[in-house]
Amino acid sequence: MIPFVRFGAVDLPVGTLEVFWLDAYSGGVFLPFRDATAGTTTYGGGRYLLDTAKSADLGSVGDELVLDFNFAYHPSCRYDPKWVCPLAPRSNRLTVPIEAGERM
Repeated sequence: MIPFVRFGAVDLPVGTLEVFWLDAYSGGVFLPFRDATAGTTTYGGGRYLLDTAKSADLGSVGDELVLDFNFAYHPSCRYDPKWVCPLAPRSNRLTVPIEAGERM
């Protein structure tokens, strides 16, 4: 099991997403989410927006985190069942579709 620590939340017009710190596996910021496209046009387990351990980092402007859903991507387990991926927690499930980012 890979430990994640919630260290903040981002309030968006479509809902709130929790942001996690990955304590192991190189460390870093991690933001998984699931939206209303899950299981239809995107992977059913959700997508990732940030994972600094894998160099998926959009940076910041001053002390603000940059979030651009055009860069949302599927976790590795979407492509190969050999991978075990952390999925979006219940708190990061949006009820609206995010029609941006990687699709199936």
